Amino acid sequence: MNRINLKEYTVLIVEDDAMSYKYLDIVLSKKTGINIIWAIDGKQALDYCNIYKHIDIVLTDLQLPVVDGFEVIRQLKATKPRIPIIVQSANSMNNEIIMCNELGCDAYMTKPLDSEKLIRNILSLLRPVVSKTA
Repeated sequence: MNRINLKEYTVLIVEDDAMSYKYLDIVLSKKTGINIIWAIDGKQALDYCNIYKHIDIVLTDLQLPVVDGFEVIRQLKATKPRIPIIVQSANSMNNEIIMCNELGCDAYMTKPLDSEKLIRNILSLLRPVVSKTA
């Protein structure tokens, strides 16, 4: 089985809470080496996805300023349907989970996040990158 080298991937973390972002940054950078881009609101996330073509996966909160996470999912899946989206939310209400699934989100996790489960979700959603050195 081929192991995915996450150092060759980039995750966009959409999180308006600096402490929550810092936790994700520490966990993901130390345990995986994945490249990280941080958007502090939904509009910035959508802008970054248009600017940075190398974003491989999106990890988004739902309660965001300017543009909420539901709209981020809706717009990204309309313009970039293949990009995997993991929702991270402090809520675990069934209607929220159902709505995210209907919008096309690929995984839903509740806060506080289990770092090992998050990494497993990321690994399961990413497609192998062909090494540039091969």
